[in-house]
Order: sequence, then C-alpha cells, then structure tokens
Amino acid sequence: MSDGTATTTTDLDVRLEKHRVELTGYCYRMLGSSFEAEDAVQDTMVRAWRSYEKFEGRSSLRSWLYRIATNVCLDMLTAGNKRARPMDLSESTPLAQAALSPRPDNTWLEPMPDARVLPTTDDPAEAAVAKESVRLAFMAALQQLPAKQRAVLILREVLAWRASEVAELLDTSVASVNSALQRARATLAEREDRATGAAVSDPLDAEQQKLLDRYVAAFEGYDMTALTALLHEDAVMTMPPFDLWLTGHDDIAGFMTTLGSACEGSRLVPVQVNGLPGFAQYKPDPDEGGYAPWAVQVLEISDGRLTGFHFFLDTKRWFPLFDLPLHLEAESDEAEEGV
Repeated sequence: MSDGTATTTTDLDVRLEKHRVELTGYCYRMLGSSFEAEDAVQDTMVRAWRSYEKFEGRSSLRSWLYRIATNVCLDMLTAGNKRARPMDLSESTPLAQAALSPRPDNTWLEPMPDARVLPTTDDPAEAAVAKESVRLAFMAALQQLPAKQRAVLILREVLAWRASEVAELLDTSVASVNSALQRARATLAEREDRATGAAVSDPLDAEQQKLLDRYVAAFEGYDMTALTALLHEDAVMTMPPFDLWLTGHDDIAGFMTTLGSACEGSRLVPVQVNGLPGFAQYKPDPDEGGYAPWAVQVLEISDGRLTGFHFFLDTKRWFPLFDLPLHLEAESDEAEEGV
C-alpha cells in the first residue's frame, strides 16, 4: 500500500512539474516580480498537491492549476502595488542634475531569465508571442491594468484561451470577460506611444547580431564614440533600484564617463532575458582581482539602433537567478582572448 501511495505521489509531482515554467511565466506577467512569481508558483503547487484528492477532473489539470495560480496572484495583488520602470514614475533627468537615489525593491519591475518563463515550443508564432509578452515595455504596460483585466488579457491574448474558458476560470460571464478584454486593450493602446521599441527578431538576424557584437566591443573597450554611434538619439538608460533615467546618447555617454566611470574595463557575458538580448556585466574587482558582478543588462533594439538599455544592479539577487558566477577570474578572460 505504501509503495503504491509513493508511486502516486511521485507521478503527481512529475505531472505538476511539467507546468512549472508556463505557470511561472503567467505569474510573472501578473506580478512583475521574478521572485514573487516563483513564490506564487510554489504556493500553487503546494495547494494543488494538498487538494488533489478534491480535484474531480471536470477540467484539465492545466486549467485547474491556472485557476489556483490566478487566485494566488489576485491575493498577492490586493495590496495594490504596481511594479514599474523608472520612466513610469518620473521625468528623465538631465545629466547635469543626475543623482543616484534608490527606491525600495518592491517598486521595480524585475528582470527574468527566458528559460524560467518561456516553455519550449515548435511553433514559431507561439514562441514569438510568448517572448513579446515578457518584454519590459509590455510588462510595464500590464502593470497598469487592474488585476482581473490583467489576468483576462494574458489568458486571452498571450495564452490564447477561449473567452468561455477564461469565464469559467474566473467564475464570471463571457460578456464580462469580453468587456474586461476590451478595456485592457484600450489601456495598452494609450501606452503604445510611450513604450520603447523592441523590434527584435527571433533568432537575431545578422544585422542585429552584428549590432550586439559592436556593442560588446564598444562597452568592453569603453569607447564612447563607438557606443554613441550605436544608440538611437532618443535612447533610454535605466538603473533600478535607482530612480534616475537618462534620455539621449549624449547624456548616456556623459554619464558613463562621470558617475558611471567605474564600469570601464568591464566584461560582458551573454544572457537571454525578458525575450530580449542581454548581458551579465562584471566590473574589475580591485580587492580580489578578476571581475565582480555589477548588473544584468537588458537591451532593446529598433531600426538597427539600441533604443534602450537597462541595468539591473541588485547582483546578489539577479546573478543567482540567472545561474551566473559571482566572480570571474582575469586569467580565464586572458586565456580566451589568446585563443
């Protein structure tokens, strides 16, 4: 009897785990926080495991898990906190007035590794929608929606659920679902002109890859002339947890040679983040030698230029999330360069 129970428990664990990545993606879109999303999914799994005997199979296991996850997220959102980017909270700061003023962690929209939120799929169109729906500009727009509108929009537009399925999940009518979707679409449409462009191919096309290669060379060489040539004239730079954000290649390059001058000599390691190209940035470590973690960079590209680059600086949180080492040895870099 005990062997049979153990087998059943193991089977259920396996069945639940198959849905972890897509549920994490759903909760991340709902909450705007990497760590809250993972906590929400873990809570969902625990609730599902404990109440599985009451699950009567009237819906699929997947639908049932989404119902639980939605309720968990709605409970977490009752505090009303809306995650944001610096440009959602204030006007940009001229370089002459730049100051680094942090805000609490729960203020900010957080980055997320693609592998934790984007399930593998053989459908290119489905993969493209999934990537677009975790990009920073779209995520920031989602945060402006009331919680239930947010759920409706994600379920209908991103996950392609039918209105009747969403109505059943939310215990409401199809008419209410359609009305919520219409209002959510209108809110997003109002924000489109304020969203930074991110027209990135999947996979990157040759020109985009060349742009990234030039960016790495310019940043690691700290060549501000080369970097400026890659930036759109209205490019945006942000650095959560600081609320400062800069607009325009002149102010960005100026910042990097003044307040940001300690980034000179950095090394960049590619990462896939929020459906966009990115890099883990390591700065020279004067105490231990080699390189210490400094930021996860998320890059936005449009029309052959960088339109946004965002530095997430809380490395004690982000680098473990991305399975990145907390130190790079200088010798390994030199050996690679000599290959």
